[in-house]
Amino acid sequence: MKTFKKVYIEITSICNLACTFCPPTERKANFIKVEDFARRLDEIKPHTRYIYLHVKGEPLLHPKIDELLDISHEKGFKVNITTNGTLIAKNRHKLLGKPALRQMNFSLHSFDGHEGSMNREGYLREILSFVRAAEEFKVIFSFRLWNLTQDNATNLDKSRNRQTLEILEQEFNLDYRIEERVEPGGGVRVADHVYLNQDYEFQWPSLTAPEDEGKGFCHALRSQAAILVDGTVVPCCLDGEGVINLGNIHQKSFSDIVDGERANNLVDGFSRREAVEELCRKCGYRQRFGA
Repeated sequence: MKTFKKVYIEITSICNLACTFCPPTERKANFIKVEDFARRLDEIKPHTRYIYLHVKGEPLLHPKIDELLDISHEKGFKVNITTNGTLIAKNRHKLLGKPALRQMNFSLHSFDGHEGSMNREGYLREILSFVRAAEEFKVIFSFRLWNLTQDNATNLDKSRNRQTLEILEQEFNLDYRIEERVEPGGGVRVADHVYLNQDYEFQWPSLTAPEDEGKGFCHALRSQAAILVDGTVVPCCLDGEGVINLGNIHQKSFSDIVDGERANNLVDGFSRREAVEELCRKCGYRQRFGA
């Protein structure tokens, strides 16, 4: 039986922001039902102990996020949440002290990625207030600034990133500038259980993107798989539109889906360092693992 380091369970396809780096989904707006979430955990339990509550969508929009965390704990899962952070104050009472919550990633680049963003300091202060309140629960936090560009990796929109980093430096009493310590694709520890990660601007794979020769490797269906909010199983967290539809857990078991013909063909292809799916040949992330 295949096991994964993590399985992404999308709990909503809806987001409250419209960031330039994240194309809006063409899928139906949807929230997962609590009973469906519980069944999905039962389906994936033989395969992993770690779940990530996102693919597309903003997980903190889910009105029953606290119930989802409770069910995750009851069934023995550890949960990672990636959020834009704008709803953290509204949801802090639903998150604090939840034993299932292992890590929260705050996509701070969403502030500048969303055209209507206002009051950077207020936005960051609400996030930092939550981080401080969660200290006793040993939750891991990652502040993400994934907005570097390949040709100007350390100076992209320097003034805006500097404003964000300066607030973090003050909050954690750092005696250095974060840019001096962090490399693209890496991170720096700014406090106990708190990290700052910078990386290049992310490009979602698309069938309209140019196709390369299809050589290379990917961890899809080796270390991860994902289930979209409607039950569609896809190989990884980057297939936000369900292009590589491996099957739907409302019709077939998760175990059978990830061991199905299309899934095995994809894995076998990458064993030969060959992308057999069209979307994979149009995914720049694969290039990070070399040819």
